[in-house]
Amino acid sequence: MARLSKRLGYRFTEQKLLLQALTHRSAKGLHNERLEFLGDSILGFIIAEQLYQQFPKESEGELTRMRSSLVRGVTLAQMARDFKLGEHLILGPGEKKSGGHRRDSILEDAVEAIIGAIYLDADIETCKDLVLKWFAPRLAEIQPGITQKDPKTRLQEYLQARKIALPHYEVIDIKGQSHNQEFTVKCTTDINQQAIITKGSSRRKAEQAAAQQVLEMIENDS
Repeated sequence: MARLSKRLGYRFTEQKLLLQALTHRSAKGLHNERLEFLGDSILGFIIAEQLYQQFPKESEGELTRMRSSLVRGVTLAQMARDFKLGEHLILGPGEKKSGGHRRDSILEDAVEAIIGAIYLDADIETCKDLVLKWFAPRLAEIQPGITQKDPKTRLQEYLQARKIALPHYEVIDIKGQSHNQEFTVKCTTDINQQAIITKGSSRRKAEQAAAQQVLEMIENDS
């Protein structure tokens, strides 16, 4: 925990909040999904405010695309890997056996849960300063433009430009109660033989993750 706190740049007063943020719902005890819900909203607000100030002439649509690019699952999962969060995740036996500590959706949710935990442990200003520090390199590089479109939009435009049928997304499994669910989505397209299957804490996140995987396959094949 001390090593992780150093990498995060924050030392918790209430260590139990950090432990909760690292606990997946597959494990026993208090898990991180309520913290993830809170952190997701806080992260969106902090990045939205920063982009509003950083790009005073950009439209609402462009700001939305840039925010989506910064807070999307792949970005947060990469950040989690930079923090080596996988080493500290508390998983149930099934998730541990299936490599849950490497799964993007679990890593992404853990980052958001940690943001929620920091907010509760400190205050919004401390949380804001830390999040902006984490995102500083990405905020310095980001610029308005087509690259900020979300994966589903980019995949759709790629296929439309080549007159290829649009992808089909299908929810094949939903686990958990209505307020606390995990969605499994299958994405099929005419450009890959095997369906892509991804998971997320919402249907939108699972579909975006699937579209991102298809885009990466296209990039690797080109």
